[in-house]
Amino acid sequence: MTATSRPNIVVVLLDDVGFGASGTFGGPVATPTLDDLGAKGLRYNRFHTTAICSPTRASLLTGRDAHATGVGTVLNSAFDHPAYKGVLRPETAPVAGTLRASGYSTACIGKWHLAPTWESSQVGPFDRWPTGQGFDTFYGFLGGETHQFQPTLFEGTRPVDRPVGDSDAGDYHLTEDLVDRSLEWVRMQRAMTPDNPFFLYLAPGATHAPLHVPEEWTQKYAGHFDAGWDEMRAATHAQQVAAGVIPEGSGLTPRPDEIPAWDSLSADERRVATRLMEVYAGFLEHTDVQIGRLVEGLRENGDFENTLFCYVVGDNGSSAEGGPPGSINYMGALQGMQESVQTQLDGLDRIGGPDSYAQYPAGWAWAMTAPFQWMKQVASHLGGTRNPMVLTWPKGISSSGELRSQFSHVNDLAPTLLEVAGIEAPTHVDGVEQLPMDGTSLVYSFDDPGAPERHETQYFEVNGHRAVYHRGWLASAHHGGVPWTVGLPGRARDFDEDRWELYDLTNDFSQSVDLAEKHPEKLTQLRALFEQEAERVGILPLVDTRVSRTRMPNLTEGRTSFTFHAGVVGVPESQAPRMIGRSWHLRADLTVGDDGARGVVATMGGRAAGWSLWLDDTGVPRLTYRTFEIDAVHLAGSPLVAGTHQVEIVHQYDGGGRGRGAELSLVVDGTEVDRGHVRATPPAVFSIDETFDIGTSSGSPVGDHPVTWPFTGGTIKRVDIELDG
Repeated sequence: MTATSRPNIVVVLLDDVGFGASGTFGGPVATPTLDDLGAKGLRYNRFHTTAICSPTRASLLTGRDAHATGVGTVLNSAFDHPAYKGVLRPETAPVAGTLRASGYSTACIGKWHLAPTWESSQVGPFDRWPTGQGFDTFYGFLGGETHQFQPTLFEGTRPVDRPVGDSDAGDYHLTEDLVDRSLEWVRMQRAMTPDNPFFLYLAPGATHAPLHVPEEWTQKYAGHFDAGWDEMRAATHAQQVAAGVIPEGSGLTPRPDEIPAWDSLSADERRVATRLMEVYAGFLEHTDVQIGRLVEGLRENGDFENTLFCYVVGDNGSSAEGGPPGSINYMGALQGMQESVQTQLDGLDRIGGPDSYAQYPAGWAWAMTAPFQWMKQVASHLGGTRNPMVLTWPKGISSSGELRSQFSHVNDLAPTLLEVAGIEAPTHVDGVEQLPMDGTSLVYSFDDPGAPERHETQYFEVNGHRAVYHRGWLASAHHGGVPWTVGLPGRARDFDEDRWELYDLTNDFSQSVDLAEKHPEKLTQLRALFEQEAERVGILPLVDTRVSRTRMPNLTEGRTSFTFHAGVVGVPESQAPRMIGRSWHLRADLTVGDDGARGVVATMGGRAAGWSLWLDDTGVPRLTYRTFEIDAVHLAGSPLVAGTHQVEIVHQYDGGGRGRGAELSLVVDGTEVDRGHVRATPPAVFSIDETFDIGTSSGSPVGDHPVTWPFTGGTIKRVDIELDG
């Protein structure tokens, strides 16, 4: 192919969307862009992910099985095991670099979640950031999630503030921003290098928690979910059959015992649950409509006809991480600090807005994976691994509006992109011999709905949940536990306790009829095949990453004394001073000008939980400490006059276990000016993606002040922190 004839490539990857969520695939949420693309292109109803986000992203971009890349689990749970380190191996280079070397412009916009936290501060190294992995451009966030109205953003390798806009008034939303940046980037390529093809990887944070969307989108779904998750799942199943996205006769799998029946909830619990689902539905539709703006922009530019547009609806199944009750502030619920129903009722109007950090109940997650069993994290069952995909390429695919049912996997995308670009997979990248790709190009299926599937074998494993597919059969082993206790200590369970199930997916689309007892010889064969695949990718003996972890590199390891200066911004919480579960002392040396000073002095965390030392617009020093929806302390002094000052925080931990309270003192120039007690502190973390900053607040603010709130009208000479002091 010539440069001008090679197709552009756009891959859109949504986050935490179950197979049965989108209207295009029979779900309750309107997805007009997906409808339009599906009518003009191909819908894949047997496409699979890894059941959890970082591994899916590693597999998508490299064409290899996730464990082979070194990213066999979500980065937040990485530990010192070759398959689970969360560090992309050089012998599994992402396809972006190959495309770039062949003349493609490349951009990664949105969620990355493939850089280990100890490499995610401004000291680098930046090798595993997007610009070190084959992308010319990166704009987005590095971690697993971010506040959608007040995100933690990076451009290239630098932390940046989000564009100006009043998030409280709905003038800014991250998904809208990411699509704006995508369109700007595409138009720049067309203006400056019109003969070069481009590869855009757009990965919104939507619809991962926190559920954030302007209120008008939520209002569209008022009352839609009052019947509850049991009825919604049944209705979705019927719509899927009617739409032809699942075959007639496909069973509807039962609700797991761990999820309560809708009828067992109190009226108040139902009221909270329906509101949370209404917000999620608005969030998903809003996201799809923003993707539509990108599609329309490509059409206006004249690029769409020769663009392979791949729309993957979720990097795993729906997330149950809100637990059975759901949460206004799920970061606390994940750590065992679930707020009360009354607190939820009092905060109903906040859900979906910037002053919430919400996630829906596990029952909705289960409903949105209809007709399959389980959901995100559970790699043994299709509710965790089966996601819709729609693919269009008007110039290159003659078929339109058709269904494709060949088995396919996220590792098939990289070889597909290379084939449509006319590029051979490299044997060496930067002098490193490459592992062969595990995926199979899907080009063979583009114009032949009856083509025999070429991806005949695929294993799955997350947290000990495991499965293997081979020529229509699936063997599955659930490893116990529930997928909503991240951050809490788990119970080790012997893998021999797990019961293996067997399914004939050729005749049982929904994995609903266990044939283990009827065909023991087939189950034995598949179990042996799983062991073979597990050995190939280096995960034997098996480990459960929920309970078996070792410490990974940490920039603060062994240190209890720290000195920081203004300009320290965007440090991941995990690489900042460890201030959870202990006493600590912070001292800031400041100068205040004649007109007074204001702004953030030092902060860690965000709206979900954290602490912040800041001066308000009258120069009053303030300390804000938030523990999810459990408690908050607000201390204040008197306005600082011109001159030099020392402002201190004394945090005296109550002790006696995880998550205990603490006595907080605000000290100005050697005098205690205010004191308060927070009755609980986080057991593990303030947040997943918020940061530690000096002189500003990147991401969402802990204090009751505008976003960022940079320190002005004076200088921060130094900030000293002593742990256990």
